[in-house]
Amino acid sequence: MKIIIASDHAGYALKEQLITYLKSENYSLIDGGTSSAESIDYPDYGFLAAEKVADGTADYGIAICGSGIGMSIVTNKVKGIRAALCTSETIARLSRQHNDSNMLILPGRFISFEEAKKIVDTWLTTKFDGGRHQRRLYKIKKYEERR
Repeated sequence: MKIIIASDHAGYALKEQLITYLKSENYSLIDGGTSSAESIDYPDYGFLAAEKVADGTADYGIAICGSGIGMSIVTNKVKGIRAALCTSETIARLSRQHNDSNMLILPGRFISFEEAKKIVDTWLTTKFDGGRHQRRLYKIKKYEERR
């Protein structure tokens, strides 16, 4: 499994901690930037990460900004992306089971590294339930194809 992880300046510290953690868990990672806590524009990194997931370069993506809202908006603009802003393990689990989310968005200023690890672990290990949820994803896909 290959994961791209990207952040803006507000998510940089958490991104770096998660990269170290995920490497220790033997995940294959692409660091999608940013490379410091110097102020940058989150769309530059959110679009890059989402495009890498959409084109298959990465299987999944994680994007982090201060509140998670900006990265959620940006990544969900990319066709084929189902990004979920998760602030708990329960939301992370449901975003995978019911929505087959392919990008995890984290609020870097509102969760600790320990909380983020639990959310990431849950998100990465939860499988999509399919069934009635597949019908709903099909409707999303059909809508995207019309645009």
